[in-house]
Amino acid sequence: MATSRNWFKLIRRKFVRSSARDIIVVHTEDSSSNLHEETIILEHPNSPPASTDSTTPQKQVLTKQDIAAIKVQAFFRGHLARRAFRALKSLVKLQALVRGAYVRRQSRIALHCMHSLVRLQVNVRARQLLSTSSNGRSTKSSDIFTRRPRK
Repeated sequence: MATSRNWFKLIRRKFVRSSARDIIVVHTEDSSSNLHEETIILEHPNSPPASTDSTTPQKQVLTKQDIAAIKVQAFFRGHLARRAFRALKSLVKLQALVRGAYVRRQSRIALHCMHSLVRLQVNVRARQLLSTSSNGRSTKSSDIFTRRPRK
């Protein structure tokens, strides 16, 4: 089972990690202090080229705290998604169990009805044969057609 999950992880990583390609890390030095602060500039590959207007900023600067918050949110959303998926899987299993019981009950009722119809058909056919073979003789049909007790 572990080998069957490996190919799934590879495919999932291709789609999940695609947003990481859009992040460019830039290291800047603040002239007033010696602290190095890491910032990130987000650029979307499908966005139009940056214009010279200062009214529409195309780049967004993120600090370390913002990056940490984004990572925490992403992990938490992943956790919630996994939990919801697990609940959905258990719900599907429960539905299958209930539907299986319902189908078995339905088939049991159908078989009982078919058996009753076959018994009725046998009785009708026997009456027809008795009525044609009697040729005027009177036979007691209640002796022939007695009901069997149910199981």
